[in-house]
Amino acid sequence: MPSMTENYALILAGGSGTRFWPLSRNAKPKQLLDLFGKGTMLRQAIERLEGVVPTENIIILTNHLQEAEVRRQADMLPAANIVAEPARRDTAPAVALGVGLIAARNPQANMIIIPSDSLILDNAAFRHLAAEALSLAGREAALITIGIRPTWPCPSYGYIERAGKLEDAQLSHNCYEVVRFREKPDTATAEQYLAGGNFSWNAGMFIWNVGHVRNQLASHCPQLADFVTQLTESSDIPAFIATAFPQLTPISIDFALLEKADRVLNFEASFDWDDVGSWISVGKYLPQTADGNASNSPLSSVNAQNNIVFTDSGKQVALVGVDDLIVVDTGDALLVTRRSEADNIKKVVSTLPEQLL
Repeated sequence: MPSMTENYALILAGGSGTRFWPLSRNAKPKQLLDLFGKGTMLRQAIERLEGVVPTENIIILTNHLQEAEVRRQADMLPAANIVAEPARRDTAPAVALGVGLIAARNPQANMIIIPSDSLILDNAAFRHLAAEALSLAGREAALITIGIRPTWPCPSYGYIERAGKLEDAQLSHNCYEVVRFREKPDTATAEQYLAGGNFSWNAGMFIWNVGHVRNQLASHCPQLADFVTQLTESSDIPAFIATAFPQLTPISIDFALLEKADRVLNFEASFDWDDVGSWISVGKYLPQTADGNASNSPLSSVNAQNNIVFTDSGKQVALVGVDDLIVVDTGDALLVTRRSEADNIKKVVSTLPEQLL
């Protein structure tokens, strides 16, 4: 197995997390919050890589609004490893930026890309699979994804359609050839995917060899390939990024590269995973009462069921005669909504005064 020193990681940490208002703000979105009393999701993502990628080989991409807080939380990393994108350009330019930064250090590195806001409790299983995938990336000319076995016909995730199993005696996990990527389906189509048994949820985790992904970018994404090459040859990388990155076309990495790549492989995750996409997801991990109420603070209830309560003060909360509510209390704002309206929280954010964003 290749030395761990050849492994690099790119953590994408620039999301806005508007579904978690009022706790989440522009400067401190979901990935920078401690929602479960286990540390922030960003810190968990960094710690999850322990033993797989050397700390000095972890690079975090964020944005200028969150840069100061990311630097504070990731103070174990070299300062140069935290990079603020000068403009929002979706995941393909972000990935190309990460590829370029790593290629400038080690053009033959193997790299893993993970989001900063996924909840994974079984870190040991993640590390085992990540290490195996990085090793495979060093010997297979393929782009590698990690997928999640669907547990219900979710219409909010992208899906990966798989074909035959890869025969590799060095693998202890199942790995499959990928047929195609499927965009977010309607519920009926998602039910068909679930029944088919050869689909996984796209978790936004990718592994590949830097040299190979650069070849694939050259074949399918020439603008991004040129950007990577120019970055690696630049004598002033920060200045180059500031000038060139905003000129890149916004597009997702799935559309730009993975759907066109010559060969893609898919590991089925052996660990738990939750993208924690709303307050309803958070409620699953908070202490529960017999009436189905979930709260991170002391809670009294009478004739109240299936409510989610979150406060950042630990204050006592009392619920009387209300069902299926989400109540989130912070020092300067209070959210009260029905659980069925959770996806619309992001819509109210656009109506708020600037100091609450």
